Amino acid sequence: MATFNANTQRQPDRRLDLKQVLADLVADQLVPQEAADQLLMNRRSSRTEVHPLVVVADQKWKDPRQQKKLLHLEALTQWLAEKSGLPYLHIDPFKIDFATVTKVMSNAYAESYKILPISVTTREATIATCEPHVHEWEDQLKQVLRLDIKRVIANPLDIQSYLVEFYNLARSVKGATDKDKGAYSEIANFEQLVQLGRSGKLDANDQHIVHICDWLFNYAFEQRASDIHLEPRRDVSNVRFRIDGVLHQVYQIPTPIMAAMTSRIKILGRMDVVEKRRPQDGRLKTVTPNSEEVELRLSTMPTAFGEKLVMRIFNPENLVKDYRELGFSEEDERKWGQMARQPHGIILVTGPTGSGKTTTLYSTLKQLALPEVNVCSIEDPIEMIEPAFNQMQVQHALGVDFASGIRTLMRQDPDIIMVGEIRDLETADMAIQAALTGHLVLSTLHTNDAPSAITRLLDIGVPPYLLQSTILGVLAQRLVRTLCPHCKEQHVLEDSAWETLTAPWKAAKPKGSTYIEKGCLECRMTGYMGRMGIYEMMVMTPTLRKVITGETNLEELRDLAYKEGMKPLRIGGAMKVAAGVTTVDEVMKVAPPPSGDRRVQAR
Repeated sequence: MATFNANTQRQPDRRLDLKQVLADLVADQLVPQEAADQLLMNRRSSRTEVHPLVVVADQKWKDPRQQKKLLHLEALTQWLAEKSGLPYLHIDPFKIDFATVTKVMSNAYAESYKILPISVTTREATIATCEPHVHEWEDQLKQVLRLDIKRVIANPLDIQSYLVEFYNLARSVKGATDKDKGAYSEIANFEQLVQLGRSGKLDANDQHIVHICDWLFNYAFEQRASDIHLEPRRDVSNVRFRIDGVLHQVYQIPTPIMAAMTSRIKILGRMDVVEKRRPQDGRLKTVTPNSEEVELRLSTMPTAFGEKLVMRIFNPENLVKDYRELGFSEEDERKWGQMARQPHGIILVTGPTGSGKTTTLYSTLKQLALPEVNVCSIEDPIEMIEPAFNQMQVQHALGVDFASGIRTLMRQDPDIIMVGEIRDLETADMAIQAALTGHLVLSTLHTNDAPSAITRLLDIGVPPYLLQSTILGVLAQRLVRTLCPHCKEQHVLEDSAWETLTAPWKAAKPKGSTYIEKGCLECRMTGYMGRMGIYEMMVMTPTLRKVITGETNLEELRDLAYKEGMKPLRIGGAMKVAAGVTTVDEVMKVAPPPSGDRRVQAR
């Protein structure tokens, strides 16, 4: 590949033009001469100022270096960086301190040269550009900042987008901070510093606070976040996103500004803004930049430095999926479908918080909610408003709990009842009564595996004979991150890794290669994109019903369930590893370790 010689005497400044870029792409055998000529002819009449790389990327030409891939903008940017002898950088907003870098230069200056400050140290400033032959700004900045300038090549559309985003956000934070100067923000914490002669606080409806909150929501949607955490600290507070089950630090905001943000979000969620001493719950609905409606469930908690706010994001498209999208195998789907089609009985879904139980239940109910079927639920809180269901929320202040809620639903002529969670004997008793009177009941429990659900119900006082006559089956589940389809690499699975995952169960090692994570721009260099369930399904058989007594031993029940066809969570995960969906490490991280000596033949 021919390269621009960056070490020879500097040439006069010039911007990239389409003709020269196409000539270099043709010379490097990335673009056919005929295609380049045709594009030049078509663009002659166009006077719009579009970066040449963007014009080329819009053609969606195939990349001759990689089969089945296009010559997309990021690949062209990498080519330009190599061509110009400058480092390539993919801009990751999570790793950029907006407040610091935007002080390097004014917004107008950055706009005029189409450059973006990335980082600043005591020695150098890193600046992203998409014009490798424009040096004027470099000399100017070097004199003003008295720092070395490190130039990097970045995607022109990213520079354009983040120029607006970074500076607008920094401007809003600065505006809110300036308003807070001379005004003591009334943040209740255990280390309250009394500042004499200062009073007042930031307004939750201030335009700067409104803009910061709007940015927060849009940024979370763009990054596929499932949860937003606003965590107050003494001086500077943290914003974190949970993406594919992992928390990422996003930004740090002055604590008074975060307090105002929390107040604004509480207003939107119809929560008591004045009350900061007790936890509160709320919800709001908004629209993503892609015009998709999403719901956010809000929860506040008083901490040492103010209210901590967590927002769980519910996208209807992600909450209701078909069984294969959830991660069910063909056998799991068949068994689960048979249970869900029963006219009466109880089906339980177990697992820790955040293991996908709600998604499984909603997806199942959505398929069962036919026009001739009355589906009712009692939830705490309602996770997602679903028009096909009749949903009621637990309200302890009004005396509406799970047990009384089920009692009410029984008088509403239901066919299927969903109970958010069985927490006590009264709720369990009402759920069983509903099943005995001809209703299908679906609910959740917090246990480590499927057999433990039976012993948990026995422990809280449910008579064994009622469990024998009502329980249809129990599904235990976990969520594992799935490998990024854009960058996963083939990998020969070592015998020791497979044995560690499947021991002490018998599971044949998959033939051929599996896959491991690598990391690319699509998955933010994590190697994973999205999550999927792994399952342990215990269908109640006559043999299992017989061993449910007051003296039921968990280990004996578990061993018998394996003999009756139940596959443990780790075997379910091992099958996902064998299919190239996830990795051994992911399964080991979420599935409980084996207990006892068992042998299960996994097909």
